Amino acid sequence: MKASALFFNSVLVKDPKTGWLISTPSNSPEQGGLVAGPTMDHQIIRALFKNTIEASEILNTDAGFRKELKDKYSTIAPNQIGKYGQLQEWLQDVDDTTNKHRHVSHLWAVYPGNEINWEDTPDLMQAARQSLIYRGDEATGWSLGWKINLWARFKDAGYTYKLIQMLLSPARGGAGSYPNLFDAHPPFQIDGNFGGAAGINELLIQSHTQYIDILPALPDNLANGEVKGVKVRGGFEVDMKWENGYLQTLTIRSLVGEEMILRYRNKIVKIPTVKNGVYKLNGNLEEK
Repeated sequence: MKASALFFNSVLVKDPKTGWLISTPSNSPEQGGLVAGPTMDHQIIRALFKNTIEASEILNTDAGFRKELKDKYSTIAPNQIGKYGQLQEWLQDVDDTTNKHRHVSHLWAVYPGNEINWEDTPDLMQAARQSLIYRGDEATGWSLGWKINLWARFKDAGYTYKLIQMLLSPARGGAGSYPNLFDAHPPFQIDGNFGGAAGINELLIQSHTQYIDILPALPDNLANGEVKGVKVRGGFEVDMKWENGYLQTLTIRSLVGEEMILRYRNKIVKIPTVKNGVYKLNGNLEEK
């Protein structure tokens, strides 16, 4: 991370029109050729700087470099909402609402990133959702896997399930799955399989904000179920069971002893933990 941060600390330049720091020359993958300041670059660089700053604080090292990154962090070109209510893919407001390209690079900060989320940036989250609506559903391989995870982060259970059905439908041309469930790109792309599994997991549990969200986007078609051994951020391992769309039991193992903040149906519970502690809760997040 430090080496990557050193690189981008050196190559970011000031945009003469806005004064923001931008990445150039670059591109928004497979879209439009070389440009200055594509949104995806800035999202990834901000995440890199943030993680590098946090790591230096934990390790108590590189204080001077940490300060330099902090100073530059706030001047990197921000996410912008364009004239169509969309999250802009580029520095300029030039998005085309009829563009159905499978790449949605400017939505990286929604997933797999976490900079854009419903808690901290609801306006940007709504704009990102609008961008995905404009871009459409049709996709293959990793692109469909990515869209599944994005809709899960938007907490739209029904739409996410629709795209999962698309991923699992019998392969026709370039989309769907083969009889052995390999993803059809064609000829095959494991990203669709991995992405689909990740998206199903995002329907059941999310941990990219301060909360561990339990069943944040459970589809009606998965009203009954059970999962075991799901790892979530913060060093926790989760088993849970639900029936008729409602949580029944929740067992969490704390692998490192951090505090956990659980959220289920707008109820929030903070539980201090000890390393290797096991915590059993009912459907109301009450310890049993």
